[in-house]
Amino acid sequence: MNATSLSSWMSERQQHFEAVLDTQLPGRHSIPERLHEAMRYAALGGGKRVRPLLVYAAGEISGATAAALDAAAAAVEMIHAYSLVHDDMPCMDDDVLRRGRPTVHVEFDEATALLVGDALQTQAFQVLAAPGLIADASRQIRMIAVLARASGSHGMAGGQAIDLASVGRQIEREELELMHILKTGALIRAAVQLG
Repeated sequence: MNATSLSSWMSERQQHFEAVLDTQLPGRHSIPERLHEAMRYAALGGGKRVRPLLVYAAGEISGATAAALDAAAAAVEMIHAYSLVHDDMPCMDDDVLRRGRPTVHVEFDEATALLVGDALQTQAFQVLAAPGLIADASRQIRMIAVLARASGSHGMAGGQAIDLASVGRQIEREELELMHILKTGALIRAAVQLG
């Protein structure tokens, strides 16, 4: 694949994925409207969509169904979006901008941002747990387990904990590498595994 065809493939998948994610999130006007609006604000219309692209690339190689790839891509991106919402909050990095616009806690409020992260995380697992997503239920359960491990204390949340614990002190290279392996790498690995 040359650079032009790779760029075209990426653009097509990104456009497709944005439509998929839109359908996998609760509607803006469904109750509770403010929470759903904030979830959509956090997840839609931004980012490079690296993790979904990895899901699609791995899935196309392995011959996965389109429905399974769409669900896996949406789930992994919802987890990523939730992590960004929580990471931006005053109790973590206290960022006011994300992708060139106000962060969720600034645009809405802190309590809503906390709920947005919680709701995106659970929505991700709801998407992966949809009955009949794939024919082999044991494989579907393994997919859920992969995403759970990548998101939890042995993955992204654990990396964030190391990051918070290292504020104001110099850390050894091994601890820095572990932080990045968990905080960023775990979800990237999960994206490939889910595909």
